[in-house]
Amino acid sequence: MEQVPEEPLIMDQERLTAEMAFKDSSSIVIKIRQRLPDFLQSVNLKYVKLGLRYTTNPTLYILLPLFLIAASVFLRIDLILIMPSQFAIDPLIAATSASVMLILLTIYYLKQPRPVYLVEFACYKPEDESKISKSEFLDMTECTGAFNTESLDFQTKITVRSGLGDQTYLPPGIQARPPQLSMKEARLEAEAVMFGCLDALFASTGINPSRDVGILIVNCSLFNPTPSLSAMIVNHYKMRGDIKSFNLGGMGCSAGLISIDLAKDLLQANPNTYAVVLSTENITLNWYFGNDRSMLLSNCIFRMGGAAILLSNKRSDASRAKYRLVHTVRTHKGANDNCYNCVYQREDSNGNIGVSLARELMAVAGDALKTNITTLGPLVLPLSEQFKFLKSLMQRKVLKMKEVRPYIPNFKKAFEHFCVHAGGRAVLEEVQKNLGLLDTDMEPSKSALHRFGNTSSSSLWYELAYAEAKGRVGRGNRIWQIGFGSGFKCNSAVWRALQDIPPLSARKVDGRPQCNPWVDSIDNYPVKG
Repeated sequence: MEQVPEEPLIMDQERLTAEMAFKDSSSIVIKIRQRLPDFLQSVNLKYVKLGLRYTTNPTLYILLPLFLIAASVFLRIDLILIMPSQFAIDPLIAATSASVMLILLTIYYLKQPRPVYLVEFACYKPEDESKISKSEFLDMTECTGAFNTESLDFQTKITVRSGLGDQTYLPPGIQARPPQLSMKEARLEAEAVMFGCLDALFASTGINPSRDVGILIVNCSLFNPTPSLSAMIVNHYKMRGDIKSFNLGGMGCSAGLISIDLAKDLLQANPNTYAVVLSTENITLNWYFGNDRSMLLSNCIFRMGGAAILLSNKRSDASRAKYRLVHTVRTHKGANDNCYNCVYQREDSNGNIGVSLARELMAVAGDALKTNITTLGPLVLPLSEQFKFLKSLMQRKVLKMKEVRPYIPNFKKAFEHFCVHAGGRAVLEEVQKNLGLLDTDMEPSKSALHRFGNTSSSSLWYELAYAEAKGRVGRGNRIWQIGFGSGFKCNSAVWRALQDIPPLSARKVDGRPQCNPWVDSIDNYPVKG
């Protein structure tokens, strides 16, 4: 493994995400050093232009002459009906015009992108033996003997304020005393998560994985064994020899939506195909046993989980599919050094490997989100909201009218459901504040964080499963998924519901594996107080 060079002392000192102020023995305040900025105060016009460019369909240029020809033909027919003695249409011209119209219509139809349907998705719910409460987590942390008193106090305060509940999950290798941190244990965790949600997915949809799946995409940021995780799935289910498989690593918590975007592109090029996306993160070999505070945060919030998604471009699946993919927008800020370094896997001063979260993380996330929603806005916002936003933007940026307050678009007019990556309580609260969302809008994200913790790229699917379990998703509803990840990246996916999703209480439960992980806990949410 390539050794990451040690960073200068100044960088080490700056990599502090939170600071603690001890008022007395019973009162502790954790202050976020860098809050999420008001990203709507600063918008770059080039990203607005990019969003407008996305709304322009090249097929419109094909349709324009078609409309002109049709208008001329109808006009001539109308004139013939009025003055038949003065006008006549040459049969050859009529036949040629009809042929041209037919050709243009055929080209237009063929140029249309194939619809991408989400048939079903399944989230992994670990066995109860893997469940761990906050007090058990803190006791386990102390028993390792790897942390000094200051680090134990820091983890205690972070855990109490993290937004996690007492029913999250950690793999057996981490909970063992002493911890069993081996490649074998890491593989066992990966197999349990991947095969658990895939078995539920295939059982629910009736898909034969050895015959029907043509595309397989797996994303796991920090665990990349050989053979790959995607190869493990192909071997386990004895999938086709011509399957197009991909294994994405190192792309952080936003990799789930990157996988969806990749699957969308592959489905455009491969007709009549099923694609399976598997999003997970492996905990066993990525636990940090050191005393660098910037690396300890990951221990406190990341938990075990994963999700499998079945996508299809078959029009015959439209009747049974839950959702249709409408848009994907990807934003990458990796060209900026601060953005690139804010989530960084490295060694601490004692050689312990961990993922360091810089104190600039909140500012970087805000800038990436600003860019992403500025590009997404023209695709999803109604014209009235776009006009108000552009008017405010032009007054401030072009006319230099500093007294004009920036207009915050009302995204509730574009979406009925919001699934924001459950990266942590502070991030969710700041996104809610800056987008002007209500507590009910953030309920799926906060509930998923409380029940399952930060499950990395799969957290968005636990959130959507929550909305389904509550029976809130209706036909025609629009869902906005927002993911953040190292690099630094911010990605969005927009879905439209194709059917009413009944609440869990109205569904028949049989002996098959369940796709929805909220089956035994949905009535306990939202958490009161």
